[in-house]
Amino acid sequence: MLEVADVLRHAGDQYLRKFGRSMLPSHRRAIHDIRHCRTIVFGGHVYRCDRCAHRQYAYHSCKNRSCPKCQGDDTERWLAQRRGELLDVPYFHLVFTLPKELRPIVRRHQKTLYGVLMKAAARSLMKLANDPRYVGGRIGILAVLHTWTTTMGYHPHAHLLVPGGGVSKDGFWVAARKDFLVPVIPLARIFRGMFLEEFRKRLPHEQIPNTVWSKPWVVYCKPTIQGAEKVLQYLARYVHRVAFSNSRLVHVSKDRVTFRYQDRRQQKWKTMTLAAEEFIRRFLQHVLPRHTHKVRYYGIWHPSQRALLRRVQLATMRNPIPIATQDEVAVESIAPVLEEARHQDQRPCPRCADGTLHLVQTVARQRAPP
Repeated sequence: MLEVADVLRHAGDQYLRKFGRSMLPSHRRAIHDIRHCRTIVFGGHVYRCDRCAHRQYAYHSCKNRSCPKCQGDDTERWLAQRRGELLDVPYFHLVFTLPKELRPIVRRHQKTLYGVLMKAAARSLMKLANDPRYVGGRIGILAVLHTWTTTMGYHPHAHLLVPGGGVSKDGFWVAARKDFLVPVIPLARIFRGMFLEEFRKRLPHEQIPNTVWSKPWVVYCKPTIQGAEKVLQYLARYVHRVAFSNSRLVHVSKDRVTFRYQDRRQQKWKTMTLAAEEFIRRFLQHVLPRHTHKVRYYGIWHPSQRALLRRVQLATMRNPIPIATQDEVAVESIAPVLEEARHQDQRPCPRCADGTLHLVQTVARQRAPP
């Protein structure tokens, strides 16, 4: 199967020679990690057949959050932690987007403005939802940052998942209407005002294009699928999605990359061919700077509101899901790893099929470049 790692192995060194001095450390690290993922660079284990002496190598993954191969394990760990926080209520999915005039500025100030985007989206929604005409209570929000289009163009936006209801001032759960949370036009206006106000505070010397003050900003809202487990799976696809998946690659050569993408207007899949350098540039612009939070929680889903969340669960759930303790989360998150290791040591030999593989050596991880 073709991988993004193949593109980086073919053209990564040339890209680094050309742009390395001006690249963010997170971009250089992503190139190193992804192209060496599940190779000897990250260490691993060596297994030997007790019958034919065949040696089987199993190398570790890089764990980089931009690596297309490493998101499955992260998704499972995240699901284990989130199962204790769901409410048995309808949910809504919202998307907050920025005008194209602001994208170059956001690209230059990612660490600052990504946080401003998510904070403004959450605050504007909480302000409007608190109005008695709509929800009339304090809602919960899970916000996820995305920065890409289907062709890896730069398009920063925030996905929000929101339970359909909130906690009123007197402590009661107030359910939202089945197919309506808040009106999107006033929501977009409040979002615009909060974003630009915070923008001016954080970047007083940066010029804001005049057009963004008058043009309408786009906010999307719709009810989403129902059921606790379905909502979790729906959420996981957004939380741990990366800009590009290996399954979309069609052909990789030394200087060209062909991949599939979905044309959303025509609702069909097409192919695109880019120079390897351009493909890497597009991919890296979605690698987040170090210490930038991709996922944030607000309202009753904020980590400081665990006690309130538990009371809301008891009030809304027909079958409450107990909140996992830290020990339970840790055990559940490493259980698949332990199970895999146990089966690995008992796996039949792929060469002779009669013997059994046994661990004989541990390979140390090599030191990564700065």
